[in-house]
Amino acid sequence: MPFYDAIRLALQTLRTQKLKSAFSVIGVFIGVMFLIAVVSIVQGMNRYVTDTFASTLLGVNTFRLRQFPDVQLGNVTDSVWRSWSRRPRVTTADAKAVIAGLSVPATVAVESATRTGVMFGGQVAKDITLIATSEHYFDIRSFAIARGRAFTDREVDAGASVIVLGWELADKLFAGREPLGQDVRIARLPYRVIGVVERQGNLLGLSLDKFAIVPASAPAKRIVNPPGEIDALAVKAATPDDMREAMAQTEAIMRSRRHLHPREENDFALETADEVLDFWSKISRVLFLALPGLVAVSLVVGGIVIMNIMLMAVAERTREIGIRKSLGARRRDILRQFLVEATTLATVGAAIGVAAGIGLAGLVAALTPLPASVAPWSIGTGVALGTGVGILAGVYPASRAARLDPIAALRQE
Repeated sequence: MPFYDAIRLALQTLRTQKLKSAFSVIGVFIGVMFLIAVVSIVQGMNRYVTDTFASTLLGVNTFRLRQFPDVQLGNVTDSVWRSWSRRPRVTTADAKAVIAGLSVPATVAVESATRTGVMFGGQVAKDITLIATSEHYFDIRSFAIARGRAFTDREVDAGASVIVLGWELADKLFAGREPLGQDVRIARLPYRVIGVVERQGNLLGLSLDKFAIVPASAPAKRIVNPPGEIDALAVKAATPDDMREAMAQTEAIMRSRRHLHPREENDFALETADEVLDFWSKISRVLFLALPGLVAVSLVVGGIVIMNIMLMAVAERTREIGIRKSLGARRRDILRQFLVEATTLATVGAAIGVAAGIGLAGLVAALTPLPASVAPWSIGTGVALGTGVGILAGVYPASRAARLDPIAALRQE
């Protein structure tokens, strides 16, 4: 029997025996759908963490000198927290010493932040991130100014009461009115709005536009940190190599200032995006290692179901097989027919699973903060797995059909 005729007969069987066919493909369908959906979500998360999450939180080629890490990864025990809390705070004197000691070209800014309310007229925006920083902060965070301007080094030195608002905060307080030149109040202190940062969007469902930025020396510094203390010193270099060199110099300067002996651990943290990326790569590695086992369970179940359905088909069509053999059909013709039928069943299930997996990944991306990016290799893998399951599951029923004695088969009622 020609190969295409075997496929045609297999598809005809699918149409005439819909219920059996549905039970046959469901295991392969679930396995392939799960494969496509999980791989798509993990791939999307990989891209999201690499391109957006880490760069948004910490910046590209950027590190921060802090008392302890701002992004805590893994299991941080109570004893570790207590040891971190006993560390000395980073001071403005530390920041000045590091800035003076760096020989690598770098952009540097001090940072301190707290949560507070911002008021304009009768409108009050609560739980706003107030950032007290220096003029280079906008370059380090790659903040583009949509309206107005950022504050200057002179305004930082003078402690000017100026403020730059995040997009969502400006929209909430001014509701379509012009914010530039207006006065907002923070802790009853007035600040002149000089700029609005371009919309940043969301990060895993959390808005990135609910913030306000003021000069580090502005009056609001008293509600952010005690005098002389900062949350972090941010350092951005041009290349990864320059960043590593700047980190090494910063570490040497801070160890010298803290009078740490060679065997003593650092009592400060140098935080980079690499730590976030390494942590996520471990998680994604575990997911990819666990994925084959989970998919294999569904595919094995699907293969067993297909084998049983094909054995039933052989039993039901024994007389048909006898007639075909008596008319000259060879063993390989019968073998090919049932093998192609089993493979077609599994491949159809895999194809439906691919479509459902892509749809499920798109649904997850549309309805949740989780991104999803369909990997082309996962589609090919899903179809190949389905075809392989069909071949393996169809070998025994097909060989059993091929070995039937034509005379005994014709006597079968």
